Amino acid sequence: MGNFESWKDLLNPEFYIKLGGLWVVLFIVFAETGLFVGFFLPGDSLLFVAGIYSRMIMEQALGGTGSDLLDTTLLATLVAVAAILGNMVGYWFGKKSGPVLYDRPDSFLFKKKYLFKARDFYDDHGRLAIILARFLPVVRTFAPIVAGIVGMDKGKFILYNIIGAVAWSFSMIFAGHYLDKLFMDQFGIDLKAHLEMIILIIVLVTTAPVIIKLFFGKDKA
Repeated sequence: MGNFESWKDLLNPEFYIKLGGLWVVLFIVFAETGLFVGFFLPGDSLLFVAGIYSRMIMEQALGGTGSDLLDTTLLATLVAVAAILGNMVGYWFGKKSGPVLYDRPDSFLFKKKYLFKARDFYDDHGRLAIILARFLPVVRTFAPIVAGIVGMDKGKFILYNIIGAVAWSFSMIFAGHYLDKLFMDQFGIDLKAHLEMIILIIVLVTTAPVIIKLFFGKDKA
């Protein structure tokens, strides 16, 4: 079990994995889009690190299967299900709340500016935004809500939601698991010893499009 030592732990995916393993990972993935709180939680880096610890996570939670491939596949599948359900809750919330959200005051768990960013992203990329948003922090939290607000066809939303969730969970988890094995086998480098640097790189890569859009994508007056 992990022990809470400082507020920095809340941004450290390894903390959540050691704190509660599979169930905490699934809850965070669901909360990212289902409960409005995903914009400050580690998303992509959480899945990458979960991939590194996939065998340990599955052994602790479900006893494991005895196979690296099966454990990693099962973990990615469960994460995809949590991601799909989270997006469905976000879509439902957006459809029920509608434009009222645009008049809602800011709070710790809700920032109106993020809603506008997600709306701009949706307008730029259309239905594919539901797939692409999975790989973008902040945007993935609000993209399904925007889809609900604009009245995206439910059947099409479900399709793109499933594709995006599967692509995101499997790519991130399998990358973490097999890159860890590759670096250990080929170079003798244990990625677990360099998690802070890896997490920083993932955060920089995944947030770069959002930052570029924020500072360079504004409409000219």
